[in-house]
Amino acid sequence: MSDQDKQNSDAAAQAAAESEAAPEIPTQEAFAEAAAVHDAAQAHAAAEEAANDAADQGDASRVAELEAEVSNLKDQLLRALAETENLRQRTRREREDTIKYAPMGLVKDLVEVTDNLKRAIDSVPAEAVEGHEQLKNLLTGVQMTDKEILTVFERHNIKQVAAMGEKLDPHSHEALFEVPDPSSPAGTIVQVMQPGYRLHDRLVRPARVGVAVGGPAAAPTPGDNVDTTA
Repeated sequence: MSDQDKQNSDAAAQAAAESEAAPEIPTQEAFAEAAAVHDAAQAHAAAEEAANDAADQGDASRVAELEAEVSNLKDQLLRALAETENLRQRTRREREDTIKYAPMGLVKDLVEVTDNLKRAIDSVPAEAVEGHEQLKNLLTGVQMTDKEILTVFERHNIKQVAAMGEKLDPHSHEALFEVPDPSSPAGTIVQVMQPGYRLHDRLVRPARVGVAVGGPAAAPTPGDNVDTTA
């Protein structure tokens, strides 16, 4: 090899070495590819974040729906419990009233018996008893029977309706006639034709009475002058 050829070969080798050692300059296509990869990564992250937000909103909506359903069921339960309690109390009252007023029919019949005993007693004049021992004993027996029946009535909460001297009460008395009596307040009961009775607080029979007319106005009872204009 000549000296000239050796120099040319060395120069070529040096150029090749310098070419290999120099850094590669990115091309425009490389920049575009890197930008696309970055944009894709950002879009993927945004999509994941949006999906998470949508999932959170969906969970919140479901929770609100379940809370509303629980509130509705709780309200229905409370209403059902209240209705059950009302039914229980009403049933208890009806059962108590059934037991309490069960003897009503018997009482109505028995008060008729007391009426007959009273009529029998009133039918015997006082002078007829004097000197007539048997009649006297019979009258005494009837009087004792009448008294004993009234005692039994009291024992079982069967009481006579207060009437004589009372102001006429349409809820307790039945006026059969009027009695002119200037000395008694108008509307006052001055005669009792047939006593009335109550079983507990329920009227069995009203007292049948005569009331006074022509006298001064009767004094008002509590509750008669209640102001109803308010």
